[in-house]
Amino acid sequence: MSRWSRVKRGETEIDFVGLRRRWFTISAALLVVSLLALGLLRLNLGIEFVGGLGLQGPNPAGATVAEVRSALEGIGVTESTVQLLDEGEGVRVTTPELEPGTQDRAVEALASVTEADPGEMSIEAVGPTFGALVARRALVALGVFLGAVILFISWRLELKMALAGLAALFHDLIITVGVYALTGFPVTPATVVAVLVVLGYSLYDTVVVFDKVDELVALEEERTYTEIVNQGMNSVLARSLATSLTSLLPVGSILFVGAILLGAPTLRDFALALFVGIAAGTYSSILVAAPLLATWKETEPAWVERAEWVERREKAGRR
Repeated sequence: MSRWSRVKRGETEIDFVGLRRRWFTISAALLVVSLLALGLLRLNLGIEFVGGLGLQGPNPAGATVAEVRSALEGIGVTESTVQLLDEGEGVRVTTPELEPGTQDRAVEALASVTEADPGEMSIEAVGPTFGALVARRALVALGVFLGAVILFISWRLELKMALAGLAALFHDLIITVGVYALTGFPVTPATVVAVLVVLGYSLYDTVVVFDKVDELVALEEERTYTEIVNQGMNSVLARSLATSLTSLLPVGSILFVGAILLGAPTLRDFALALFVGIAAGTYSSILVAAPLLATWKETEPAWVERAEWVERREKAGRR
């Protein structure tokens, strides 16, 4: 029987909990890199969060990033972010908030260097107050989501499962944010929506694992908690992998074909968070949340007593 057939039948005997040091080391390394990237490189927040001016238009002259930035500096705009779109056929510029007169000169400078019609330039201006409001509401949405997670899993399963699931959610969130810091991709409201979707997906996968463990706890009276977790993980492994792969394939198509090849920046902002978050969520639900739960539960007196009883029984059986 092939290995995949054994996975589909739940007949594997992978010691997920026994290998927890390996999984935790990998996670720790990813988290350290993500936090360093966040601290050193910082996030490229879109103007929706920090306020400012966004200009976008065609680039028939094929102007380079340096040429566009030089043209803007010529009118006194020294802080700007320039992106070439559609392999240089378009250009997008973001700047801090500008005075109305300077804003008009920026449009003229951009149209001049790209040889485009000023009427073809799209202008997006966001004040700093509105940007702060968007950022605050995004944080509130995240807080409400995490609070609902703890309450739901505590009610449906138990508090320790809720806290282990919450640790996995923070794991996924930090890694996703770290990737945005490393790549320099702008963080937009679409990114926030994608992150909330990803956290919901990660939570679903974790709850599937924990629900199976909870079911086995009621059935298995002669096994340790670690053995029960391993059994539950092996039985739902195929479902988790299949769900993840079927989710990653269309998201990957959006990211690599629609966003990168066809040059749709809005799709890129949304799809990158989905792709990284789903991958991290699959990893954390299988290799972080469940081993962490087992490590925690094995310290409870009842499960310590069960483990000692199982060990005595096994020793007696070997005599």
